[in-house]
Amino acid sequence: MEKIEFKKEVKASAEKVWDILLGTDTYPKWTSVFAEGSSVETDWEKGSKAIFGDGTGNGMVSRIEENIPFKFLSIKHLGEVKDGKEDLDKNWGDAYENYTLTEKDGHTILDIELNISNDWKDYMNDTWPKALALVKELAEK
Repeated sequence: MEKIEFKKEVKASAEKVWDILLGTDTYPKWTSVFAEGSSVETDWEKGSKAIFGDGTGNGMVSRIEENIPFKFLSIKHLGEVKDGKEDLDKNWGDAYENYTLTEKDGHTILDIELNISNDWKDYMNDTWPKALALVKELAEK
């Protein structure tokens, strides 16, 4: 696993950015750069299961490791969803996705840290900046 990081300054409160990240209507918009038809099934509570879907019956099975509203969210990815069925047979190790929001003077720094395998590095380096640009656009409206 390798840690990669992305940051974006957003001219909005941490609460607004948080709501864009996790909102029922906005989550599919900013995650569409990863997969058109993206979805999530979770209550975002610490310890809860999360199913991240790609709109075709595939995706990831994850657990919400931490949720400190408007400040920090940690997601641990546990396995895949293939054709609508969970596959947890492969050990994904410490595949974390962490969101840290730091607000100052009405602006928020959104910091994303990912632990990923080298197979996904180029894809994430290409896609995350696009996703963060959408988060910024939605939050600054």
